[in-house]
Amino acid sequence: MGNENKTEIAICLGSACFARGNNTTRRVIEDYIRLHGLWDKVVFHGARCFNHCQNGPVLKINELIYEHVDENNVTELLDQFFNRP
Repeated sequence: MGNENKTEIAICLGSACFARGNNTTRRVIEDYIRLHGLWDKVVFHGARCFNHCQNGPVLKINELIYEHVDENNVTELLDQFFNRP
């Protein structure tokens, strides 16, 4: 399966989002992907600035931008996106 069929998850690693904890959130996302066996369905990578700095930390899933994402709410966001109860 090529990348075109995979869900793209990009976490902002720009200085504002990184300072607000996106490095910790990155680890939570990696654990989530591993726990749910999603590595073959997801392309996960860091990105530089989505120009939403004032509302960071920022996460982009496919073309949707999520603001104020942190280690406390990212699991719920991923559950909703992947339709997990």
